[in-house]
Amino acid sequence: MMAAQQFKNPVVNWIDRRLPIFTMMHHEYNEYMMPRNANYWWSFGALAMVVLITMIVTGIFLAMNYTAHTSMAFESVERIMRDVNYGWLLRYIHMNGASMFFIVVYIHMFRGLYYGSYKTPRELLWMIGVVILLLMMATAFMGYVLPWGQMSFWGATVITNLFSAFPFVGDPIVTWLWGGFSVDNPTLNRFFALHFVLPFVILGVVILHVAALHVTGSNNPLGIEPKGPQDTVPFNPYLTVKDGFALGIFLIFFAAFVFFNPNYLGHPDNYIPANPLVTPAHIVPEWYFLPFYAILRAVPDKLGGVLLMFGAIAVLFVLPWLDTSKVRSTKFRPLYKPFYYILMADCVVLGYIGSQPPEGIYVLIGQLATAYYFLHFLVLTPLIGKIERPRPLPASISESVLKGGGRFPAGATAKPMEKA
Repeated sequence: MMAAQQFKNPVVNWIDRRLPIFTMMHHEYNEYMMPRNANYWWSFGALAMVVLITMIVTGIFLAMNYTAHTSMAFESVERIMRDVNYGWLLRYIHMNGASMFFIVVYIHMFRGLYYGSYKTPRELLWMIGVVILLLMMATAFMGYVLPWGQMSFWGATVITNLFSAFPFVGDPIVTWLWGGFSVDNPTLNRFFALHFVLPFVILGVVILHVAALHVTGSNNPLGIEPKGPQDTVPFNPYLTVKDGFALGIFLIFFAAFVFFNPNYLGHPDNYIPANPLVTPAHIVPEWYFLPFYAILRAVPDKLGGVLLMFGAIAVLFVLPWLDTSKVRSTKFRPLYKPFYYILMADCVVLGYIGSQPPEGIYVLIGQLATAYYFLHFLVLTPLIGKIERPRPLPASISESVLKGGGRFPAGATAKPMEKA
């Protein structure tokens, strides 16, 4: 049983003796030890939590003024923008907050890929993170439908129709999602209910994510486990100050979109009321779905495209077992490092191709980029881990930080990863 902490406030002490929530928070966020070389790339997890809370709070207030009916949804959003006090601010924060959420989560994930944060003993931590990504995608897609503009309606029609590609169960799934035989009022009601509930599910999974992190401990840029108290520092005040500074910079970036260009990351067609009789010239999802949309269109077969799209996320689940390298950090992997940057460029190319019409040279580029995406994870990652000769690892975090080195003698091979 966790020893009770003594607090200066007698009311806090009285509560804590009966429900030790303050002791738990003190242990988890004040005494929690972090590697002393954790840099600003480790702040994006905290930024994601801040954005999630912001999305939940603004979403609750927006739901108070939104009407989930096909004949009134578009007008209710316009009323929020024009008549509700600070409704424009709430909606712009919420609308751009979705993009900010994906920005920080994508950076968080690519940081994990670079520093090997998915490797033992953090496999489950990584897998929970992929579940969070899937829940985010579902929540964002359903939220994009709610304004009931042209892109909302046709995006919902196209994406939900993808499930019809599955034999036997596809059509019943589509009918259940629609609540009928076309995208209509039952669809909007279902999406609104799910969009409201799923952020709280995400919050619960995030709590599991943090709990798993505090069991295994945080990874660090060197990818080696702390060997003693000299390799770590308390989360508070060292990391809280660092995260606070990162949050300040991030909020400036966030505010720049909200106040100066709030519609930059959206689509202008969504300011046109939904019309089932008029199909937009080019149906595209939000920018954070574009790489997966490009993978979906990479093959002419509908079922094959759907399987590839879901496979692009499924491969992340098994990544801890695909990577055969004994070294975590890409800093010490000279052969793998250029392929990591090629993967980053490949994802950017997929995002661009997803925003273009599926014709001409865009089809070929999308197919090549899709092929490399799966080649990287399924072929290159296991192969390079077996043939690569990593650079020597530092002897400890403290030696690397304080003495700028501490590596093994030249020509020595890197040690295998220590288990926590």
